[in-house]
Amino acid sequence: MLLGTGFTYFNSLLHPTLFPLPCHSPKFAFSTHKHSSLTVTGRRRRIRLRLRGSNIEQQLDKWMEGKECPEVNGNLYPPLEPYSSGFLKVSDIHSIYWEQSGNPNGYPVVFLHGGPGGGTAPSNRRFFDPQFYRIILFDQRGAGKSIPHACLEENTTWDLISDIEKLREHLEIPEWQVFGGSWGSTLALAYSQSYPEKVTSMVLRGIFLLRKKEIDWFYEGGAAAIFPDAWEPFRDLIPENERSCFVDAYYKRLNSDDTETQHAAAKAWTKWEMMTAHLLPNEDNIKRGDDDYFSLAFARIENHYFFNKGFFPSDSFLLDNVEKIRHIKTTIVQGRYDVCCPMMSAWDLHKAWPEAELKVVPDAGHSANEAGIAAELVAANEMLKRYHQEK
Repeated sequence: MLLGTGFTYFNSLLHPTLFPLPCHSPKFAFSTHKHSSLTVTGRRRRIRLRLRGSNIEQQLDKWMEGKECPEVNGNLYPPLEPYSSGFLKVSDIHSIYWEQSGNPNGYPVVFLHGGPGGGTAPSNRRFFDPQFYRIILFDQRGAGKSIPHACLEENTTWDLISDIEKLREHLEIPEWQVFGGSWGSTLALAYSQSYPEKVTSMVLRGIFLLRKKEIDWFYEGGAAAIFPDAWEPFRDLIPENERSCFVDAYYKRLNSDDTETQHAAAKAWTKWEMMTAHLLPNEDNIKRGDDDYFSLAFARIENHYFFNKGFFPSDSFLLDNVEKIRHIKTTIVQGRYDVCCPMMSAWDLHKAWPEAELKVVPDAGHSANEAGIAAELVAANEMLKRYHQEK
């Protein structure tokens, strides 16, 4: 299991546990490897450190020089409950659910969920130090607790960007940190490029730039080469004469007047993504595809956005506008074996925006709940916490 700043710790093969690296301990011995890999062995623990310009590498330099250095935390924080929540009416049709947890006087961070249509979950609060952060979660139009459920009317990227600003103003927040993964990374990029003066820093995960080649990879047969067993039920719902474009074929069914047709398409669409989101199968995640309420919003909204090419004016819109956000301190976390949002997009963003730090988790797929990715996300927030404290 990889810690947030790049090392693997095995407490046991069945129950791995993450912990921060101590800065001073006589119980550890070091042996270097010719490929910049460092093995640290203690009496009770074995740790593999992969050092590729990481914060851990810098800390070890200080450690071996006998200097003080802070610990880097890679643990999810304990579960916590919101201290306030409500609904914000953002249009004549839509009201979005929002909540706040952590420190009411803390540094504000807004969490942008994936999908689109995925909604938030209580576990999303755990990426942030509740003593430091004022943690804001909200469900985007039609998703989660927001109403009306699964509604596609007045539901575009630009509507969501407007909602984020309305929520910021409603909560009287001058500026904030933005955190988003998968579609949340798309929305984070689009929002920050629209309002760069309101964004102080970002953590992005599983980069999705909503380009045609990304949609084609996942929905038109590319990813099927890796998950043929998961692909076939998704494919077989559509007659052979309509398989030239699965996004279009599913759009027709997800917008059918027949509810049974809608639900069947929603389940197939959702299960395809849930079965491919983890490096190793996650049965709890896969079961979400059987939930009619969740899958209808997830599939309808996601397909609606992809059918409409994200409502962006050009295929490379987000890359073309990187200059607007180049100054924003940002960490990108990407699973090496992400099938839903392949690493090519994170790499393209990294090349266009080398100022943003790219952290590649070598043994992870797409989900933020995979151990290595979760640890990197927590560590990225910890580093930004220090950055904001020092400003």
